[in-house]
Amino acid sequence: MVEIVTVDTVTKLDEGHRGKVLIGGSHGGVYAGYLAARAGVRAVILNNAGVGRDSAGIGSLAYLDRLGLAAATVSHETARIGDGGDMAARGVISHVNRTAEALGCAAGQACRDCAARMRDAAPATAVPPLYEEARFLLRAAPDTPGAPEVWGLDSASLIGPDDDGRICITASHGALLGGKPDHAIRARPAAAVFNDAGVGIDDIGISRLPALADRGIPAATVAAASVRIGDARSAWETGIISHVDAPAAALGAAPGQDLQTFVDLVIAHQSPIRIKAPRED
Repeated sequence: MVEIVTVDTVTKLDEGHRGKVLIGGSHGGVYAGYLAARAGVRAVILNNAGVGRDSAGIGSLAYLDRLGLAAATVSHETARIGDGGDMAARGVISHVNRTAEALGCAAGQACRDCAARMRDAAPATAVPPLYEEARFLLRAAPDTPGAPEVWGLDSASLIGPDDDGRICITASHGALLGGKPDHAIRARPAAAVFNDAGVGIDDIGISRLPALADRGIPAATVAAASVRIGDARSAWETGIISHVDAPAAALGAAPGQDLQTFVDLVIAHQSPIRIKAPRED
């Protein structure tokens, strides 16, 4: 029988997932769908991340239809984004693509029941064209010594040691993967921004904020309805702050501000000479 497997993120798939039905904790944007298709899964269920602006949170469904791959999303109000096990246990399907619908999948089904129907999907044969997430400089550092650069990253998985001391505008959801605080971020940025993914059940979409506050990192989420999840440039251009952590609030950041105002506040409060904090991860 075709195996059903769960993962907290589709950014770490490998050959062992080929041919299986995957329940992945990632948002249902196009790039997540691409990663699932590239890994050769038989079918995939993702999280709708609040659907959001331009329905970006379910953007993978039409994309995967073109590849003949069955796909669905669970409602962010029924299961935690970033937690594949919880999606399998509690998730309720919110959207399906045409390929999944032909297998009997439908909105309102339990995630596990939808996944069972997906066992009947034909193995994928189409190879997805290359789709690369991007990272790019959004704003160069001001002339003030120690002031940070502002970088856009379509996924938090792109953050690395080079981002220490930068302001990182990510288009990823603001949930802790598997609820693990040590997975909050892989750097020591001057500040970090995520998508609140509609916040969702258990306030999961903003659960990175307390973990980042514990490390003294100003952090915020932008409202899913204001931006396209998975698109950092969209966050930069139209993002509206929905939640902030305590270090960010101490700088004057607050819900309702536009994202660039938040960035201005972070830059304004940087010390003239930045001394990089020791790494904790």
